[in-house]
Amino acid sequence: MPDDIIRLNGADLLPDLSGALFWPDRGLLAVADLHFEKGSSLAARGRLLPPYDTARTLDRLEAVVARLSPATVVAVGDSFHDRTAADRVASADVARIRRLSAGRDWIWIAGNHDPDPPTGWGGRVETAVTIGPLVFRHLSAQGLEASGEVCGHWHPVAAVATRARRLRCRCFVTDGRRLVLPAFGAYTGGLNVLDPAVDGLFDRGFDAHLLGRDAIYRFPRSRLSPDPEAPASV
Repeated sequence: MPDDIIRLNGADLLPDLSGALFWPDRGLLAVADLHFEKGSSLAARGRLLPPYDTARTLDRLEAVVARLSPATVVAVGDSFHDRTAADRVASADVARIRRLSAGRDWIWIAGNHDPDPPTGWGGRVETAVTIGPLVFRHLSAQGLEASGEVCGHWHPVAAVATRARRLRCRCFVTDGRRLVLPAFGAYTGGLNVLDPAVDGLFDRGFDAHLLGRDAIYRFPRSRLSPDPEAPASV
């Protein structure tokens, strides 16, 4: 199977360099963890960052939607960074979201950061949605329910040591039954896929599809490196 295809529960999916996932047979685009207004949330707690994360995330989302023209978009949870984030989104960005959702089936999956995504911006809100052989939810389930699961939440990254340097990139993670999407938002960090929280989701091993600068690279778990341990405090 080519490196640029992920086969999940019988469905052939295309990981995109943007961090989105495209299902050509269904005209479906999935993105996870947009975290709109994370910057303003951090600013309220004294961590001042440029307040443009929502706009930058929308720039990337608009670009991939224009390029792939999906009939359906599934935002797989944590689209908003907190319960009041929607109140802080600039009116110009609200208008952009409404334009994006117009004329297509737009599904907001509730996440742990946004258990009740706003209505009235276009689209519909679901806790999970099943489409063909796949089920889209924010938090991963266990056991048999994992078959065909597409989830977010973990913001996965993977590291690979090469002769020249160590690379650490956002990635898709899958074992053919479950797929964890990378975070799409501009201000989202990442958790190494060898951390037990992610590694423990895959009892048969997994492949990581790393988002390089110009291409996506697939590596088995055995080729990946953990993050260095933080130095002990003195």
